[in-house]
Amino acid sequence: MPETVPSVDPRRWKALIFIALAQLMVVLDSTIVNIALPSAQKDLGISDGNRQWVITAYALAFGGLLLFGGRLADLWGRRRTFVIGLTGFAVASALGGAAANEGMLLGARALQGVFGAVLAPSALSLLAVTFTEARERAKAFGIFGAIAGGGAALGLLLGGVLTEYLDWRWTFYVNIPFAVIAAAGALLVIREPAGGRNTSRLDVPGVVLATLGLVSLVYGFTRAESDGWLAGPTLGLFAAAVVLLLAFVLVESKVAAPLLPLRVIADRNRAGVYASLGLAVIGMFGLFLFLTYYLQIVKGYTPVMTGLAFLPMVAGMVTGSTQIGARLMTRVPPRLLMAPGFTVAALGMLVLTQIDMTTSYPTLILPGFVLMGLGMGTAFMPAMSLATHGVQPRDAGVASAMVNTSQQVGGAIGTALLNTIAASATTAYATAHAAGARSADLLKLQSMVHGYTSAIWWAVGILALAAVIAFTLINTGRPGGGSPAASSDGGAGKDAGAGAGGESEAQIPVMAH
Repeated sequence: MPETVPSVDPRRWKALIFIALAQLMVVLDSTIVNIALPSAQKDLGISDGNRQWVITAYALAFGGLLLFGGRLADLWGRRRTFVIGLTGFAVASALGGAAANEGMLLGARALQGVFGAVLAPSALSLLAVTFTEARERAKAFGIFGAIAGGGAALGLLLGGVLTEYLDWRWTFYVNIPFAVIAAAGALLVIREPAGGRNTSRLDVPGVVLATLGLVSLVYGFTRAESDGWLAGPTLGLFAAAVVLLLAFVLVESKVAAPLLPLRVIADRNRAGVYASLGLAVIGMFGLFLFLTYYLQIVKGYTPVMTGLAFLPMVAGMVTGSTQIGARLMTRVPPRLLMAPGFTVAALGMLVLTQIDMTTSYPTLILPGFVLMGLGMGTAFMPAMSLATHGVQPRDAGVASAMVNTSQQVGGAIGTALLNTIAASATTAYATAHAAGARSADLLKLQSMVHGYTSAIWWAVGILALAAVIAFTLINTGRPGGGSPAASSDGGAGKDAGAGAGGESEAQIPVMAH
């Protein structure tokens, strides 16, 4: 490894504050609107059939444009796209809060998704190129991972407080001060390392194919939830997604300056991160979705009480990320944090499969939440770091976008797949027990709980699969300690020069092309 390393930015820890603040805003928005949706629907007269579009419009724009947003960060500069993303997100949030009708609200949500797709990869790639020393990188990604994992649960609490005590519109307006502070801080303290841009021509065919393919995939899962898995529109969208994404891979292998250089995902370690992280998010979305309904409808919690109930999981995520993951990341290989982390989270989910009508929060739900938080926090932090570690600086934006893409697609799959499983189990239980039911209302609640637990069992299996993938596919050594599997990759672990942040790519094997 060359002796010359980039100078350390003395303002890097101040920069982390504003990067983390922007990330918190984006993650909060993924759940805060869910709590406010019933109030917004009633206020604006949105039909039951159209209310899903408040969520779907955001998911389609965000998931479909993430790779494009990551490429723009590499092309224009990460600080510039970071500020653009923050500004646009604030404007879209203001429009959403001021929405006078359904169309204005849906348009604002789609616009939030567009600028979120620019902002999210810019934030993660800024972190990747700002923190270059192994121990500091571990601490920085520990904080970032805790926010990424716990922010969604925190959004449930904030959404409940704002909706219950102010108005649903404040779930949009609250983004504005976040964005203003983060943008001002970025302009003042964030300094992007020189020479890290990718100024090659924009791969327009790649942008079109990737965007249409991801939109088809995300929308396909949304239609599956409402129309059924074997419905014509659902199958058509999935078929279109497969064709478009295969065409995208073919184009990327041929063009001189691809939107997604295949070297980014060809590395087995990063591929393992993207796959295991996407699966883990499926499980997490299942937990948020079903436990939110369970606590409010079955247990009778208010929105604020529901948010407070999730706080121990947030505390567990922060602890697992900053105290376990960050402290051990420089001492053990990532897979020995990710695989056990996902396993502990699966055990927490396993505890939650035992909920029933009379379940006590302190004796069963609380331990399940704490285990989930500790496990996910421990696994998320090295996953976030490894996904961008060792990439060339010019690829940092698109590698970061892939992290967000795996999570966004995972979230769409989780919501549709697990909700469909829960709905089927609920119907089957109600049909089987209708004859002996003491009351229709009691049977309805019992059927719902059975549907939730059935879906959570699936989430347990999905988290266990994430643990297996992380353990078997990820084979890099601890940061700074070399790769124990370099030879097994056919020489892929050879030092190919300085990676992102000046670290040797020998630390993360990259397949030769």
